[in-house]
Amino acid sequence: MKPKSVTSSRQPAQQRAAESEKDRKQNTPSPEAIRQRAYEILVERGGLHGQNLDDWLRAERELEEKLRTEQPAAKISDIPAL
Repeated sequence: MKPKSVTSSRQPAQQRAAESEKDRKQNTPSPEAIRQRAYEILVERGGLHGQNLDDWLRAERELEEKLRTEQPAAKISDIPAL
């Protein structure tokens, strides 16, 4: 019996990790987009300083939710077999 190649046994795991990273990047807003939205929130609050972190986190949540709702739901046939 021929032993399995270490490279071939790792390939599917590495491929899944790369696809997972790609999905994560597609669902994550860019720092520039977050920065812009956080600035808009600051302006909406009347320009009062001292809530930078709250503005950033709110902007990040809003943009992530927007990305999630804009993407079509995956079909069962699109999900890779394990």
